Amino acid sequence: MSEQRGGGTGYVNPKGSFERDQNYLTTRVTADGRDGYPVEPGRYRLVVARACPWANRATIVRRLLGLEAAISQGICGPTHDERSWTFDLDPGGKDPVLGIERLQEAYFARVPDYPRGITVPALVEVSTGQVVTNDFAQMTLDLSTEWREHHRPGAPDLYPEHLRDEIDEVNDGVFRDVNNGVYRAGFAGTQGAYERAYDRLFARLDELSERLSRQRFLVGDTITEADVRLFTTLARFDAVYHGHFKCNRSKLTEMPVLWAYFRDLFQTPGFGDTTDLVHIKAHYYEVHRDINPTGVVPKGPDTSDWWEPHHREELGGRPFGDGTPPPPPLPEETVPADHPPQRAA
Repeated sequence: MSEQRGGGTGYVNPKGSFERDQNYLTTRVTADGRDGYPVEPGRYRLVVARACPWANRATIVRRLLGLEAAISQGICGPTHDERSWTFDLDPGGKDPVLGIERLQEAYFARVPDYPRGITVPALVEVSTGQVVTNDFAQMTLDLSTEWREHHRPGAPDLYPEHLRDEIDEVNDGVFRDVNNGVYRAGFAGTQGAYERAYDRLFARLDELSERLSRQRFLVGDTITEADVRLFTTLARFDAVYHGHFKCNRSKLTEMPVLWAYFRDLFQTPGFGDTTDLVHIKAHYYEVHRDINPTGVVPKGPDTSDWWEPHHREELGGRPFGDGTPPPPPLPEETVPADHPPQRAA
């Protein structure tokens, strides 16, 4: 049986390995509407949680592409129970557009008694209140390719056609060994399963460090989908995965190339200003009571050095190519000023 866990759903197999449930609602929103859901501004609402790395991807991509006017965004609170993410950040505990208290209601509107985990990000059709898709990997690619007509002027091409094969290859390894690898370590049911996940994680991080020692971004000379996918795991590494998930060979701050690469992205509009360590830590440490029975949330880490110069520009490359950075986030989507990471005084 799958169970609801932070960052998705999954189970521990007889060999002690965590297996992620990757069966999603795969309906796509496309420019030609071939799945019955055409691209249409105002028709859909993107439901996310700042705590979740998979949802954080969608938030970053939507922001970089300037799709705020075309796709509204609902933000769940940082914790959930076995049933669902909830809208406890909103007045009355209800999403102001969908009018629901639990994201589960949108899943049930589409599939009564939906049997799998209630995950974010989820794209919901506003008029019916039904989830269209929770296929997080395809969702961000479609924001780049199918919604192009509604991108802001100066939006970057996060999935350029001539680089897609290489981006897909990099993404596959990063997902398997890093994005999901930290979960395979953290939720492992045996010593052997944990050590296999741990070894694969750090072997991949070492490989990525070598790659990034020669070039500023993962693929090509601009930010792409590949960078977005790696960033959200790195942003949570020292605060959560190093200790909570026992990924403790090295902290991010002890891996010089990845640490500088992370700071480069973090200081880029759309990345750091969507990162909320208060929500991130509350989620992992309060929800994962099988790993952290007390629910005590750590105070650290100190993030003042996240703003230090990274010098990655010396490798060349331009974050947005011929485009421009996105404008500041909408007021209702701005991370609270008292939530780290904060710029040092």
